[in-house]
Amino acid sequence: MEIRMSLPAHARYVVIGAGIHGLSTAYHLAERLHASGRRSQADIIVLDKAGIAAGASGIACGVVRNNYFQGAMRELMAHSVAVWERDPQAYAYHSVGYMQISPEPMREGVARIHAEQQAIGYESTFIEGAAESERYMKGFFADWQAKGITSVLHEKRGGFANNIASMRGLAMKARDAGVRIFEGVAVTGFQTTSQGGAIRAVETDQGVITCDQVVIGVGPWIRDLWAMLDLPATISMRDAQGQMHDAMPMWRFWQLEEGVLDVPPDLLTTNDGKLPPVLHVDTDAPLYSDTTGDLITDRMWGIYYKPDFAFGGIQGGAMPYKVDKPAEAVALAPYGPQSTEFIASPAFRDMWTSALAFCHKRFEGKAAHYREEHSGGLGCFTPDSFPVFDVFRENCYVIADSNHGYKMIGVGELVAQELLGTPSPLLQPFRMARYAVGELHPVSASPFPWS
Repeated sequence: MEIRMSLPAHARYVVIGAGIHGLSTAYHLAERLHASGRRSQADIIVLDKAGIAAGASGIACGVVRNNYFQGAMRELMAHSVAVWERDPQAYAYHSVGYMQISPEPMREGVARIHAEQQAIGYESTFIEGAAESERYMKGFFADWQAKGITSVLHEKRGGFANNIASMRGLAMKARDAGVRIFEGVAVTGFQTTSQGGAIRAVETDQGVITCDQVVIGVGPWIRDLWAMLDLPATISMRDAQGQMHDAMPMWRFWQLEEGVLDVPPDLLTTNDGKLPPVLHVDTDAPLYSDTTGDLITDRMWGIYYKPDFAFGGIQGGAMPYKVDKPAEAVALAPYGPQSTEFIASPAFRDMWTSALAFCHKRFEGKAAHYREEHSGGLGCFTPDSFPVFDVFRENCYVIADSNHGYKMIGVGELVAQELLGTPSPLLQPFRMARYAVGELHPVSASPFPWS
């Protein structure tokens, strides 16, 4: 392992973070340099304070979808889906499709998503009406019984990937392309050419590395690297009505609610015995506990789920909850299931297992099979809950994914393109400048902050 190697004193490109964005950027950058005859310039290292997939990419649910209300997100995700499809074996990718199953308040918005998917050539089928939606779903699952559903958007592409296996595959591709990956190296600061100028060196707990270009793709740890770059903790943001909001926190945290039902994954197959699409159900029908019969919620709620042999059961989640602390007060370590503070809430088990039973008769009475373990992880969100892809300090490319990260494997390819001088139209809508001018992405009626 390269953790035993000494850090170089200099590297042309220093990529911070060995998750989906860091590894994808490093791999695609090396590939592009080789293809253009600039192999000698492909001096690329990746640093991670823990190891490959030690952060959010390592605990990701793994869902890959195009289902976004925002046109810019749909186009960006269509590109990422195509990247997943290039090497499904290396990326442990399962192209089973994706279903957005929705109530009446969301129908118009989902219909718009479908129309715009057709415009960009992304194959999907849209079903409208309560009876038609029920008939369509029972064509896949004879025991389908969800209420309050009036539309189904069935994306024929997309699906899910096994997160750890895909990160190992991506790391192998990067290493084969000559990228050096250093695990167990923590970044502690940056040296600049002048006050607020370009980054000339990256400081670590194992030495200083001078460099020409820095790329930061660290998931929820962006809060800390942002501060090291001496970038503002608050911003001014103009809303869609033209009103300016000052002193908006740049970062805020949400806790993801995810878990596993400890049953054979093939308990959830289609009527013909095949793996189903990834299922995302939103509804405004009341949800009652499958265990006690008590009302859980009479407001709009949503879940997502899939059979997953890597997780060894039915895996999925529900709406995240806001962390009621200033971003700077949130403890990121230990992260994910190792945290004693930020894990799936006590109410999640009853909500999610009851929601599964709400959707399928086969899950009634299965709450006792919920896997009793810490789950979920913190997500670091931007002011509008959408990514920021931009250059700061002249030569520091920041990939702040706002918890959209794992599915966006193609972002690294586009960042690599930009690092070599060709701007990407797909990344342009996600520049930092959008906040000041009010070019924000539209907001859907979904109960999820990332839809």
